Amino acid sequence: MEHKLHLFPYQVNVVVEEVSEVPKGIELIAAPKIWEKSKGNGVTIAILDTGCDDTHPDLSARIIGGRNFTGDDNGNPDVFTDYNGHGTHVAGTIAAVHNGSGVVGVAPEANLLIVKVLDRKGSGQYDWIIKGINYAVEQKVDIISMSLGGPSDVPELHQAIQNAIANQILVVCAAGNEGDGQSSSDEFGYPGSYNEVISVGSINLQRNSSRFSNSNNEIDLVAPGEEILSTYLNGTYAKLSGTSMATPHVSGALALIKDIANKNFERNLTEAELYAQLIKRTIPLGNSPKLEGNGLLYLTVEEYLSEVFNEKLSAQLLNI
Repeated sequence: MEHKLHLFPYQVNVVVEEVSEVPKGIELIAAPKIWEKSKGNGVTIAILDTGCDDTHPDLSARIIGGRNFTGDDNGNPDVFTDYNGHGTHVAGTIAAVHNGSGVVGVAPEANLLIVKVLDRKGSGQYDWIIKGINYAVEQKVDIISMSLGGPSDVPELHQAIQNAIANQILVVCAAGNEGDGQSSSDEFGYPGSYNEVISVGSINLQRNSSRFSNSNNEIDLVAPGEEILSTYLNGTYAKLSGTSMATPHVSGALALIKDIANKNFERNLTEAELYAQLIKRTIPLGNSPKLEGNGLLYLTVEEYLSEVFNEKLSAQLLNI
């Protein structure tokens, strides 16, 4: 396959040496409100990206292994070092540890399998991606997170994803950053536009749709994707923007949802059932479904709806 797949264009907003906070995007989806029920313990997420800084103090304890499928480091399969920063940033949003310093991820006790399928330039051959997906399936992960994409619908890539789904693995993909802010136009990127995957669009921290976020009829939901603070290279932290940053919010949330739902139902839910549990935890923002799908990921949606109901009831009583 001559076509290449790549990181969707994204923006590095700022790099800092030290921080100590729960990132605003994590708070916006209400993850801290359910950490008493789950922090994702026992759930494994494969991150298909540029690798990871496995020495980062916020990540080292969460990484259970990895594999390199790129040409970096002379193609050594055991070296999955991140020379780009993108993969490390995604990893932090998913599962940075909750230790009182640095940042914390959505699922701070989830396990991370680092699958390096993009090189230091953020580019990857489709064969690398396909091999990475198949490797994740072989390792029996629970979730595959892919903040990458390209313009081509490659049947072999689609088949690899379908195989993952058949193995009850949730596949979460970035929608892409070629949007123009209009729902009347369609922008398709793959694998995000495959019907089988969970396609994630972006909003800003004010809950407005990100202008760069792709719009199409395969968007499933949106999550914070602008000015997202997370882990970065050499133990630092950075704020990045893109649907790549929205995607790991959903991947981490699914780790929490899977853990909680399996305990509640006293069995392992299927991929389709877990997708339904995810969509139950969304709030419509009033945009076209082509921009926001089912709406904003919000992990305590019952609490949110109760607050809205009480606010409306109070307003009605004041008008009596």
